[in-house]
Amino acid sequence: MSAVHYDSYTEARSHLKALLDAAERGRVATVRRDSARAAIVDVERLRHYLAAVTPSDAQVVPEGGGWSIFIPGLPIAVDGASFDEAVTEMVDALREYAEDWQDHLLDAPNHRENWGLVQLISLSDDDQLREWLVGEAR
Repeated sequence: MSAVHYDSYTEARSHLKALLDAAERGRVATVRRDSARAAIVDVERLRHYLAAVTPSDAQVVPEGGGWSIFIPGLPIAVDGASFDEAVTEMVDALREYAEDWQDHLLDAPNHRENWGLVQLISLSDDDQLREWLVGEAR
């Protein structure tokens, strides 16, 4: 099986198994609807790729007996009494940001380009986000 392309969602719906099988194998799988085209991609492949090309750039700073973490360019900063607590708070803050982005920030000029980050956050579990943030699994 090579790349799979369907020129309508009706055609894609009737060949859904082939479309999903192609995506799962890492093959190109697309569906056209009117003038737009969407790609169907295996979640874990996409998450792995986004983690590789989107460095967290998290800045971790010991402050006043605790820890602070922020990501330059994002409106996210957290504090924790311990390093682990600060990382847990950052995971929660990233999830809140992704929800806000989906709800109302996706069209804001200063947030629009964070699409990949939001996908990464949404497709990752807490341990995967922690590893992305600080480079180690819990």
